[in-house]
Amino acid sequence: MPRPLNIGLIGSKFMGRTHSNAYLKAAKFFDLPRLPIMHTIAARNLEETQAFADRWGWHNASDDWKAMVNNPEIDLIDIGTPNHVHHDQALAALEAGKHVACEKPLANTLDAAREMVQAAKKAKKQKTFVWYNYRRCPALALAHQLVKDGKLGRIYHVRGFYLQDWAGPDTPMLWRFSGKEAGSGSLGDLCAHSIDAARFVTGDEFANVNGAILKTFIKERTVLEGGAGGEISGRGAKTKKAKKAKSTVDDAALFTAEFKGGAVATFEATRLSTGDKNGNKLEVHGEKGAIKFNFERMCELEWYDATLPEREQGWSTINVSNGDAGHPYAEAWWPTAHSIGYEHGFINQAADMVKAVSNRKPLVPIPDFADAYETQRVLEAVVQSAKHRTPVKLSEIK
Repeated sequence: MPRPLNIGLIGSKFMGRTHSNAYLKAAKFFDLPRLPIMHTIAARNLEETQAFADRWGWHNASDDWKAMVNNPEIDLIDIGTPNHVHHDQALAALEAGKHVACEKPLANTLDAAREMVQAAKKAKKQKTFVWYNYRRCPALALAHQLVKDGKLGRIYHVRGFYLQDWAGPDTPMLWRFSGKEAGSGSLGDLCAHSIDAARFVTGDEFANVNGAILKTFIKERTVLEGGAGGEISGRGAKTKKAKKAKSTVDDAALFTAEFKGGAVATFEATRLSTGDKNGNKLEVHGEKGAIKFNFERMCELEWYDATLPEREQGWSTINVSNGDAGHPYAEAWWPTAHSIGYEHGFINQAADMVKAVSNRKPLVPIPDFADAYETQRVLEAVVQSAKHRTPVKLSEIK
């Protein structure tokens, strides 16, 4: 019987559900060196948290995250809270000697993220992780492997775009629309995933952000009675009084960039792309081939092999679900072409985190705080470029 790995989770909303499901399932599908135990979940409302714990299988519920962090029985603290509290919770967990997993982006400011990285470096025995879960989609993991194996050759162009439409004028005020809590809007919420995916797939780092636009279209939103909720969308809720609050984040972000290896790139993210529900897409074009990934068809990777005779060239679609063929993570799941879904990226990451804590190499690189800080630097460069209407070198963002 593997030795237990006791987990403490902070947060019981959207990410609380996805992380809970991941810990429930990881050891059932993966042969893990340690057994994840859902020890304690902490959130603000004890009655609601206890109901969540009963539903999802947590052994204990608490409304005191600090007490949970300092519980000597717990090995790993998982932070699934709004961005502005990541910093304090991560530092407290590291100080208490825990491994730490944190939702993305790393923090709501670059300064806070930097302090988290510094604390992680001082805590040499503890592992840190950031939930850039799309790396664990088999198709995106295969794209990473193809580039690493030289199948695309020299990279010329990267396009990343993440388009949703849930945040229209009728969506009430949420913490995601508060710059103080979220740090940014579509940039940090969505484009952070695109930036991380581009870094992950290409194996390259950003050199410059050449130009950027951050645009707020909906400047005021209705405040629901009882305050802003923690879920993505508040549509359908009713209010007694139409109080208003300022939205202080971007609704849309666009920027161009260059990588250190010479590739050029364009990125776009918005939560106001009418008709797009979760259009998380990445394209990478190289001298020998190209890939296209669309999360709305997450089990497929489009592939173009430019090394074939020209009469045979054309886009093909790889169904990335064949474990016998070496498709990443596929052997843990179902027979070929039996699709997996959104939750499986989190389960795959939970399994890789347990392996990493046991000093086993994950299937593909898993971001720690230092890795996620590189994405945070790009986010800051975009903010500065948009603010000052000027190119920004990443070497200037420390």
